[in-house]
Amino acid sequence: MKQIRSALLVFLVLTIITGLMYPIFVTAFARIFFPYEASGSLIIKNGAVIGSSLIGQSFEDPKYFWGRLSATSPVPYNASNSSGSNIGPVNPVLRQSIESRMKTLKDADPGNRDPIPVDLVTSSASGLDPHISIAGALYQAGRVARSRGISESVVQNRIRKNTQGRFLGLVGEPVVNVLRLNIALDELKS
Repeated sequence: MKQIRSALLVFLVLTIITGLMYPIFVTAFARIFFPYEASGSLIIKNGAVIGSSLIGQSFEDPKYFWGRLSATSPVPYNASNSSGSNIGPVNPVLRQSIESRMKTLKDADPGNRDPIPVDLVTSSASGLDPHISIAGALYQAGRVARSRGISESVVQNRIRKNTQGRFLGLVGEPVVNVLRLNIALDELKS
C-alpha cells in the first residue's frame, strides 16, 4: 500500500508540474516576450484578422500573386489537415497536377516565356507554405502589374520590400510571403 501511495503522490506532483505549471509558464513567457508569434502570427487589417503569416492562402485573381499549391484537400490551405501529398515523382497524379498548374499559369500570362519556377507548380511538405521564391514572385510580376494597371517596376519594388532573407543569414533561401506582398499591393491604391 505504501508503494501505491508513493506512486500516486509522484503521479499527482508530476501531473501538476508538467501538466499545469509548465504549460502556464511557457504560455505566459511566450505572450510576454513574443506576443505576435504566440498569437499565431496573425495579420490584422482594419481590426479584422485576414490571415496568418505562417499559413498560405488561395489566390486566383490575376491581380494577386499566387502561392504554392496546397496539398490539403478538399479545402486548400486547411491547417487542420496539414500534410504532404505523398505523391512520388513517378506517380502520374503528380505529373497531371504539375501540367495543370503550368497551364493555369501560362493561360493567366500567355506572353510570359520565362521558365516557370518549380515552387509555383509543386506543394511544400506541409501543404501550407505561405512563401514563394523570389523567382516565383518575379515570374508573376508582369501579370500582376498589367492586371493592376501599374508599372512592373513598382511591383518589383514591392517584391524586394517583402522579401525575407535567410534564417540567421545562413539557412535556406530568401522568400516572399505571398499574403504580405498582396496586402502591400492593395495598399498602393489606399
